[in-house]
Amino acid sequence: MPDDAMAPPRHEPQDVGAGFALRAVVLVAACLVAAAGILALVYPGTLVTRYAPDPLPQPPLPRLQSSPRTDMSEFYQQEMQRLNGAGWTDRGAGRVHIPIADAMRAIAAEGIAGWPEAQK
Repeated sequence: MPDDAMAPPRHEPQDVGAGFALRAVVLVAACLVAAAGILALVYPGTLVTRYAPDPLPQPPLPRLQSSPRTDMSEFYQQEMQRLNGAGWTDRGAGRVHIPIADAMRAIAAEGIAGWPEAQK
């Protein structure tokens, strides 16, 4: 064999044996069991199953809206119905509300009592 030639590569006759791997698995499992036991001792109530009361209590007002778009649409429809409809405001006093367009026409035609006249 010449001096500048490399020797054939060598390797370990045995890497990690089956006994070592088995001991490592057992050690990891023992550590997990020990950690679970320590946590159970430190936090004893965590292994108890708790159920929420039925029905759930309502949070105090104001509550968050579950559907703001739907709520706004309903509010808008109610407001438009009130503005464009007629009905009693106070039946005992004989007060009614009329559609806003009719009220604006009446004000434009009759004016407001006590309002100063426009100068021409």
